[in-house]
Amino acid sequence: MSVHFVGAGPGAADLITLRAAGLLAAADVVLYPGTYLDREVLGHCRSDARLVDTQDLDLDRMTAVMVEADAAGQDVVRLTSGDPSLYSALHEQTRRLDAAGVAWDVTPGVPAYAAAAARVGRELTVPLVSQSVVLTRTQARSTAMPTTESLAAFAATRATLVLHLGITRVRELMAELAAPYGTDCPVVVVHRASQPEEQVLRGTVLDIADQVERAGLRQAAVILVGRALAGPEAPGAGESFLYSADRERSTRDSPTQESARRSR
Repeated sequence: MSVHFVGAGPGAADLITLRAAGLLAAADVVLYPGTYLDREVLGHCRSDARLVDTQDLDLDRMTAVMVEADAAGQDVVRLTSGDPSLYSALHEQTRRLDAAGVAWDVTPGVPAYAAAAARVGRELTVPLVSQSVVLTRTQARSTAMPTTESLAAFAATRATLVLHLGITRVRELMAELAAPYGTDCPVVVVHRASQPEEQVLRGTVLDIADQVERAGLRQAAVILVGRALAGPEAPGAGESFLYSADRERSTRDSPTQESARRSR
């Protein structure tokens, strides 16, 4: 049997992949992050599946559940919020499973920042405005950040910033971003993107902290910062060369053309 690490997406039950739904439907044991997950996602599970909320478990206790289930010949799904490639403790858990001789694999999910951008209808990479996205977090009561990954260093690029796990420090963060981005730079905060409790706040570096504090947001929110969030109205925004009428196109047949050619 295997342990399947599965991205649960941002929360909505219909924003998981077909593969994820199939794995949940077949699983004997499902571990899920109750703090961040809309329980509707668990509707994909069998009625007799064992459901384990991990919000009060440390890594060793979570691993013990997975190892014991594997030894009993049970298939296990370990759900992670968003996508397992970001802040999911995948490294720590798989290291423990490797030591226990338990097989595992990974199924990706829709990350929260992508759901947040979709919710406000914005592309995070706008030609001539921003062509990079920085995914990062801030440190408070959490694991130390590497010394080379300061917010100031990332902000100097003026790329679109995606800040995770920083909603309780939003005023402090905006003060640090005011100089490199400007106080009029657009900011979007999305709380529990795609879930019934979803809240969307739109503002600027200058005023977003006031909005967050009035809304009382304390967790499960992603902060997007950057000029690209202005969309078509972003000063200096251009159009992609990839789709330009002036770009020389390949003469290679499209799949449809190739099929027609072969049938002749």
